[in-house]
Amino acid sequence: MSKLFLKPNVVIEPLFDRWYAWPHLISPATSAMNVKGRHLKIMNSYIQSPKMHEAAVKNPKMLGGPFMDYEKDRVEDIKALKDQTVSAQSDSLEFVNAIHELDQMLKSNAKGYSLETLYEKVPEILKGYVELVYDLNNNPSYRFFEPLLYESEFYNKSSQSIALWITDNDERPFCLSTPRLDEPNVLHLEIPFDHPGIDQLSKMKREAGDVDDIAKVLGVSEEERELFNTFFTSQEHPTYSKYEGDKARMRYFGHACILVETKDISVLIDPVISYYGYESTVEHFSDIDIPDVIDYVLITHNHQDHILFETLLPLRHKIKNIIVPRTSSGALQDPNLKLMFNNLGFNNVIEIDEMETIVDQNVSITGLPFTGEHSDLNIKSKACFRVAIDDFTFLFVADSRILESKIYDHVQKIIGNIDVLFLGMECDGAPLSWLYGPLLTEKISREDDQSRRLSGCDFERGMYLVDTFKPKEVYVYAMGQEPWLEFISSIKYTEDSHPIVQSNMLVDKCEEKGIIAERLFGEKELFYSYQEVLETVE
Repeated sequence: MSKLFLKPNVVIEPLFDRWYAWPHLISPATSAMNVKGRHLKIMNSYIQSPKMHEAAVKNPKMLGGPFMDYEKDRVEDIKALKDQTVSAQSDSLEFVNAIHELDQMLKSNAKGYSLETLYEKVPEILKGYVELVYDLNNNPSYRFFEPLLYESEFYNKSSQSIALWITDNDERPFCLSTPRLDEPNVLHLEIPFDHPGIDQLSKMKREAGDVDDIAKVLGVSEEERELFNTFFTSQEHPTYSKYEGDKARMRYFGHACILVETKDISVLIDPVISYYGYESTVEHFSDIDIPDVIDYVLITHNHQDHILFETLLPLRHKIKNIIVPRTSSGALQDPNLKLMFNNLGFNNVIEIDEMETIVDQNVSITGLPFTGEHSDLNIKSKACFRVAIDDFTFLFVADSRILESKIYDHVQKIIGNIDVLFLGMECDGAPLSWLYGPLLTEKISREDDQSRRLSGCDFERGMYLVDTFKPKEVYVYAMGQEPWLEFISSIKYTEDSHPIVQSNMLVDKCEEKGIIAERLFGEKELFYSYQEVLETVE
């Protein structure tokens, strides 16, 4: 067979036990908790009442809830998947039981005395993987030695797989509640996410390759070849035209994904991209607009709408460096991102601390404090970023919610004013349990759950950032409005939705102050003469 290209609308979908793979399914501890606290719960519910699930997914008020999106009865398939999961995850399910046991043991026995004698009461399966600790107020807890967990039987690399299929629209069920069952048009590859064949396959979008060779690398059987062959074409895709201008080019790819380029360097923030070449009612940049080499990928925080493996794995071969917030807390709710990416085949991960700066040529990247949006949990793996090209500055605060304004007063005294501000204003946010529920070992009250939300800035908090950093331009982003994001964000706004009202207020207020402002949607391209800033300064 002659050399062919991978079709632009082929999805390379990462799965874990046939569920959509997101960050909490990679780290061994959070993965185990989600298997039991999310996957098995949803499967049991569906088996008991498939009609209830079918009705729920048709109700807009239930969007993003724990309901499987299948139009016909798939009970037997789900029963089979449940049995496979219980068998494959037997060690992880024991691990979950042990975490609950450890938690109760500490609450019953750790009263302020030395914890040394309690190590013998640690469940056997956890011994050597946890350290028992107090905080300064004698509240007992524990931390994991997470690198050891990745080398243990609890890291279920064999549960990772890839589904290949062709898409022609944005319609997909919400990813956290619907597993990927066998379908005639979907090819499942039982390969882990660090498999080099994923890079080889991804390169074939731009470089023609031998289909027989890639089929062999990926382990495609003879029976699967007919479907596999449909994923390729002789038609060459448009090539990426490298930016060679003397300005800084900013491109908005949707949600929180921004590409900043000069002729010498490229920086891609939170790459969640509509990657596929199909007709859409929304104008947007896609795969053909991504550089052949990405110098830096910046990750602001560990949520599925900011770390999307479906985008990142196909980009892996292009990425020179990936920058993540530093954490080594060992806390269940705060997995180490460097460890996660390393175990997914990214061998170029740089951790950054708050107020730490990385410099490359005339570009500097500074990590800044990120507060809120994590339901008051002690999570360190989050960072805002200041990106400077010479003295021209961009500030990306992502979903940070300004809980204590004095923090940014202190930051402004150090970094000064900025030129362009990007802030998320999804100011309602889901409750704590929506994302972190499977990690809780005790039931939380509805009142507490609803009060602790995954919310970003509202008008008042957003304007505080504007007044503090005095930007010339302000862009609201990370709103989850683009249609290709619904399967991970479950967001549908109207003009009366609180985040839309609040962001409209902010845009109007900025314009009153003579500041260029806009709520981004779909795509946006702007050019900035950072060299003129230098001339002005001089």
